[in-house]
Amino acid sequence: MLTFTRKSVATAVAVSLGAAVLAACGGGASGGDGSQLSLVGFAVPKAGNNAAQAAFAKTTAGKGTSWKESYGASGDQSRAVAGGLKADYVHFSITPDVTRLVDAGLVAKDWNAGPNKGIVTDSVVVLVTRKGNPKKITGWDDLAKPGIGIVTPNPGSSGAARWNILAAYQHVIGGGGSEQDAEAYLTKVFANVKALPGSGRDATTAFQGGTGDVLISYENEAILARQNGEEIDYVVPDDTLKIENPAAVTVDADPKAKKFLDYVLTKEGQQEYVSKGFRPLESVQGVEVGTVEGANDEADPFPTPSKLFTIDGDLGGWDAINTKFFDENDGIITKIIAESGKS
Repeated sequence: MLTFTRKSVATAVAVSLGAAVLAACGGGASGGDGSQLSLVGFAVPKAGNNAAQAAFAKTTAGKGTSWKESYGASGDQSRAVAGGLKADYVHFSITPDVTRLVDAGLVAKDWNAGPNKGIVTDSVVVLVTRKGNPKKITGWDDLAKPGIGIVTPNPGSSGAARWNILAAYQHVIGGGGSEQDAEAYLTKVFANVKALPGSGRDATTAFQGGTGDVLISYENEAILARQNGEEIDYVVPDDTLKIENPAAVTVDADPKAKKFLDYVLTKEGQQEYVSKGFRPLESVQGVEVGTVEGANDEADPFPTPSKLFTIDGDLGGWDAINTKFFDENDGIITKIIAESGKS
């Protein structure tokens, strides 16, 4: 039976508090001219955030800043903040996880009014394989073939999972298929799923531990894994989905949290994320990509897919998506997962 998102707030808070870690970045403990900021986010961008935090601490605006961090599944982290977990700065996988905090009065309504529309990190959905790609996986169609073991996170807790599944669905629609064709395809895909971990990072860990033949993931996760010495390969499909991750400061945040957000949206800040495998924001001019260790082609790390689908341009936006695909009772994906027996 599918266990989706009807978790108590208390449980979500406990999960996120249990995942909290302290990280001093360029400023030591708070005090004097320093500030300790609380960051609550989804697990995938931790390396990028830490790189940006260290660079920010070297600026006049960031001098003396240290961080208390809590990382976990995006949906769980958002619910934890809504339930009382302290946050100055939030960085989630999907926009609705910030919208939840707007509705709770914790984030300003105009949080996404800038040219970046609230987005601070970009990536694309890719297929991560074992070294040498022994199953010869080249694209989405291969995931529905018999004998392919798939790892992807659970959409009940993970924003990363929603990007993954929507990319697979839109592959069929973008190729001229009907919604019935796309649902039939996803039914075959979920029949091949070997694990549905709680977050994108947990999915990466499960795959690295030997589960499955292919991991549906973020491009930056694959690049970071290779930077960390993992012997994996990854495929950027000819058609895939653009991943856009939002961040915001809370209404009662330390003023330095806003200065950090401003820094993240500079070319210098974006270059820190690029170094960890994220694609630079189109709204930020002058970012020097250069060489990115761990990419398939380190000198040309971010190839442009033949078709790059977007949430707003191709799938109708998050409000429509969450109702159509992820409603706890009637969502297309909810039903497919339940019928697959996976949870």
